[in-house]
Amino acid sequence: MKKIPIGISSCLLGEQVRFDGSHKRDAYIVGTLSKYFDFHPYCPEVAIGLGVPRPTIHLVKIDNTIRCVGIKNPELDLTARLSDYAGQQKKSHADLCGYILKKDSPSCGMERVKVYVGNQPHREGFGIYAQEMMRNNPLLPVEEEGRLGDPGLRENFIQRVYVLYRWKQLLAEDLTPQKLTHFHARHKLIIMSHADYREMGQLLASLTKDNLLPIAERYIFMLMNILKIVVNRSNHVNVLQHIQGYLKKELSIDDKAELCEIIERYRNGEIPLIVPLTVLKHHFRKSPDIYIDESYYMSPYPQELQLINQL
Repeated sequence: MKKIPIGISSCLLGEQVRFDGSHKRDAYIVGTLSKYFDFHPYCPEVAIGLGVPRPTIHLVKIDNTIRCVGIKNPELDLTARLSDYAGQQKKSHADLCGYILKKDSPSCGMERVKVYVGNQPHREGFGIYAQEMMRNNPLLPVEEEGRLGDPGLRENFIQRVYVLYRWKQLLAEDLTPQKLTHFHARHKLIIMSHADYREMGQLLASLTKDNLLPIAERYIFMLMNILKIVVNRSNHVNVLQHIQGYLKKELSIDDKAELCEIIERYRNGEIPLIVPLTVLKHHFRKSPDIYIDESYYMSPYPQELQLINQL
């Protein structure tokens, strides 16, 4: 698989573009994710001509409106320029399958950016550029580098990236009702781990050649929104037990007891998700099932990323 195009705040790749001429190179992003992702760096503050180094800026609330202004020079209002830059990049952003933003940045922060009311900061803001970029690309998986340190959030983001990448590959082909139905079938267990998938199934039940495009548009919006839900152990256990049901005639009494014990140990937090998945894959190698073999739940992304080792 070729590398997946991902937008990123330039400073996270080690580019010296911060207000003081420094960078915020992230070792995990540069050392691990760069093996799978083709990073497209953006620094909106430099792009709109602020230069390096540059005066510091922050978000302030003025007449119930959030503005991005200079700290030492409040007359310097960059709100429109940062928002406009995001609009100018709309075409290049449309090619991306994900975006990693710099936390706390008044231009690039995804959430909880400080907004000053008088001299009091409130963590209720969004970076001006980031907010417009996300508004323009509602399907795009977006995360901040700080939150990628959390195993659940990291796995959630990367899973969404791979799902959107596969969706864009599907659209690049000649989309048909059959291909869309097959795409859903391969992702059904992933969807099940996040939420109830019956509504999506009902949507596709009405699928025809005539309504393919509007149904497909509704489907991917529903899918990407559902996938934002971070999966907990209980939901994974439900899926693991569902998968186990495909082996009910193939497993010996001892193998079934062992698998039940392993799933229960996962439920109790004693072992990571990779353990029951590895055992299930072992049984399905001996007793293949086409539906399970094609399901992305068993292999949602390259195993070298080792994401499920910590879940």
